[in-house]
Amino acid sequence: MITLRDFAIEDTERLVEVLNDCEVTRFLSTKIPSPYTHTDAEWWILQGSKTGIVKAIEFNQQLIGCIGVAPGEFEYQRSGEIGYWLDRQYWHRGLMATAIAQITKHVFSHTQMVRIFATVFADNIGSQKLLLKCGFESEAILRNAIYKHQQFYDAYIFATFKDKKFDQCEP
Repeated sequence: MITLRDFAIEDTERLVEVLNDCEVTRFLSTKIPSPYTHTDAEWWILQGSKTGIVKAIEFNQQLIGCIGVAPGEFEYQRSGEIGYWLDRQYWHRGLMATAIAQITKHVFSHTQMVRIFATVFADNIGSQKLLLKCGFESEAILRNAIYKHQQFYDAYIFATFKDKKFDQCEP
């Protein structure tokens, strides 16, 4: 059973453990420090995770990931960008699909947002397939839009809208 909850100081060790796995952070923003320290985790728990709608993903009473939607500002305030990561040992089990369905339903029922979008590295085929499975539609490809580790990547944009149903995302 997946639970979305706020981060707690007890999550520090797990955050350090998971976010020092380069396979987990491979397609994440460089805003996430590397190496990831206890100080980084404590900042995230006490401050960073308080911006937007950010939740820890818990499975069998253990932190296994993170998911959030960052609301846009000004004329983009009715749109939000979804982001997520998952401990590698939990990949390919349908857990992130459940988390996406839960947070999408929450955002559309508790905010004024009508659009949620994701920006995905071109090489992140797993995330692209996951978003399509969860009812997101491919909207655009932004050529050479991402630069990470001295390499350019195309950015794939996926979006979903408030009037869609998300039951197909449940595993």
